[in-house]
Parts: sequence; structure tokens; C-alpha cells
Amino acid sequence: MKYIPTRRSFFNDMFEDMFDDRTLHMPQLSNVMKTDVTEKDGNYKLEVELPGYAKEDIKVSLHKGNLEISASVSKTEEENDETGKLVHEERYFGSCKRTFYVGENVTDENVKASYNNGLLTVDVMIPKESPKSSYIEIN
Repeated sequence: MKYIPTRRSFFNDMFEDMFDDRTLHMPQLSNVMKTDVTEKDGNYKLEVELPGYAKEDIKVSLHKGNLEISASVSKTEEENDETGKLVHEERYFGSCKRTFYVGENVTDENVKASYNNGLLTVDVMIPKESPKSSYIEIN
């Protein structure tokens, strides 16, 4: 039997896939915190996109030179007669975290964080260390 290709269009594929049961159960890939890091005079500013998160659901911690940002959001919408049945879901529900090494000499006093309109801003002031001199023995 000879194979005869059928002509398909982008729009046909899109609408067929929109309600295809396989796409409804795809793993969520949007739990990565999109982060911009800028440096000025040895200090760092992290801008982390966290849309849909409440300030109370975001934690910033410092442990052994690692700055950890974690956030969690839970699904609160339930199916009911007023809202109807959910047929496609792309919003992320769950928890995510990122860790950045900032150095052992950074303390809580060196880190300031603020959250506004879905953007977490973390300023990390790196303490200035005086360079330690050492002599190396020549053999």
C-alpha cells in the first residue's frame, strides 16, 4: 500500500492538541525561578520573577554561604457548578527553590529583600575583606 501524506495546518494541529488528553497531563516546566543577577562594586542584586506568589509564601535564608530562595503556592480553586470543569491547566502549583553561593563571610545583616508585583529583589552586600598576605617557602 502506498503512503499518501495528508496536508495538515498549524491551526488544525493546535486545536486538535488543545483538547488532546495527553497534553492535559504534561509535567509542569514553569517551576524554575527566572532570575536576573547584576553586580556593582562587588555587591549583587538578584531579581527573581515569582508571579502569583504571596509575600508570606516566599522564604529567603542564608546557610553556610548559600543564599536559598524558596516559594510555595497551593491550588485553591475547586471545580464547582459556577466555574465549570477545568479542561486545560498551565499555571504552576507547588514549590520551587534556587540556591546561590554568596560566600561564607556574608551574614543576615548583608542581605536585604523586598517583594513587589511578583518580583522579589534581593540585595547582597559582600563585606570587603582585607587581603591576607602569606609567604611561600621556596625549595
